[in-house]
Amino acid sequence: MLHRAPEPASRMFALGAGLLGHGLLPAADREVVTARVTVRSGCAYESGVRAAALAAQAGLSPEQLRATAGFGPRAPDVREPRHAALIAAVDELHDTARLSRPTWDTPRGYYTDEQLLELLVLAGWYRTISYLANGLLLEEESWSVPFPASTAPAAPPEGGVSSP
Repeated sequence: MLHRAPEPASRMFALGAGLLGHGLLPAADREVVTARVTVRSGCAYESGVRAAALAAQAGLSPEQLRATAGFGPRAPDVREPRHAALIAAVDELHDTARLSRPTWDTPRGYYTDEQLLELLVLAGWYRTISYLANGLLLEEESWSVPFPASTAPAAPPEGGVSSP
């Protein structure tokens, strides 16, 4: 779809490439954020693609990746305190579109102001990507990591798009 709309796609690619290739957050932390955003947004396509292609490359184990997907009684079992702070921030942003003082202050112990700004942009960017993939009814790739069963969205309607 993005190849059929090159003008808006060109603007999107610049931000996405900047976050991926020139980001200030450590790669594993970036993938914790993107994993949590895509799971919370019910975006099976982007969640599975990133899990298959980037999570291990960034240094996340399958167990660490699975820990980003829990809810309620199955809340994330995250061993890294900085990752727990990132997940809490993503959850609050997802639920309220803002961060409370305690949720904002916790990651400040781990990240610079520039990295915290990037956290906000990264979470928003992958929410946008989730909207696109879900709105276009993209089906999961055959090679991607299956969406976490406890959070899987309803199956896409007939005629879903196969890839961007």
